[in-house]
Amino acid sequence: QVQLVESGGGLVQTGGSLRLSCAASGRSFRSSYAMAWFRQAPGTEREIVAAVDWSGITTYYSDSVKGRFTISRDNAKLTVYLQMNTLKPEDTAVYYCAGHPTVFPRGPYEYWGQGTQVTVSS
Repeated sequence: QVQLVESGGGLVQTGGSLRLSCAASGRSFRSSYAMAWFRQAPGTEREIVAAVDWSGITTYYSDSVKGRFTISRDNAKLTVYLQMNTLKPEDTAVYYCAGHPTVFPRGPYEYWGQGTQVTVSS
């Protein structure tokens, strides 16, 4: 069984920064898995934000966050990060960590976290 636990969400003003973390655990989890962050705002479909391959070298970003967000990973800690800078109100959403896609980067993904709320006030 695999568990993905997100943390680091919260309330921030426009232009501010947050860093999300996703800690993986479970005997089935492998550090060779690609990982990603998705988000879902109320009334919208879940969308991919960023993804990273097992090495941390190959990354993917949606156009809406490119240049503002950075995805990274620490395989020794089985943790993936999402550094979010210059946040905008439209970044407000529940952010989900996901792991082990069938196809990189868009998935589908096998493992999901429970999500962490990010709210950007104007």
